[in-house]
Amino acid sequence: MIEGILKDAEHRMDQALIHTKIELGKVRTGRANPELLDSIQVSYYGTLTPLNQVGNISVPNPQMISILPYEKALIPDIEKAILESNIGLTPSNNGNTVIVPIPQLSEDRRKELIRYVHDLVEEGRVSVRNVRKDANHQLKVLQTGENISEDEIRRAEIDIQIMTDRHIDELKTVQVQKEKEIMKV
Repeated sequence: MIEGILKDAEHRMDQALIHTKIELGKVRTGRANPELLDSIQVSYYGTLTPLNQVGNISVPNPQMISILPYEKALIPDIEKAILESNIGLTPSNNGNTVIVPIPQLSEDRRKELIRYVHDLVEEGRVSVRNVRKDANHQLKVLQTGENISEDEIRRAEIDIQIMTDRHIDELKTVQVQKEKEIMKV
């Protein structure tokens, strides 16, 4: 029973960490990164389809993303989807590919992005803490319903706290790395 609670808590904390990393990957750093376009959906024969499923996305240089659509007829739809996504990028095309130039970030924009990164990481921390709270609650319920000693419950709570601390530290490391990426000119 206790092992199941610990495994579930570990899994849910890992999921919170993965989600935070995915969200941080979408934050623009001034360098071209195909992950910037992950959330963009293109109308493909009336169905919204992820951009990476209608064309090849590549980064020919640090200031440009190139999208080679599988069908040339999709070029205007891809441009429209990027413009409507409100990520602050303006695409153009050369007849065969969609080119998305990545402008340099201003100092104010960098500070704004760092605040946003802090908010995303804090959401991740809150998620991890909520998992800890839920797991501790499950342990209390288990203690009252089953014939389990206080010592076993206390050891499990310590394990959950160690797990929580490890995930929070990893979130802090991810935050520091992202801040360095953003501030790098």
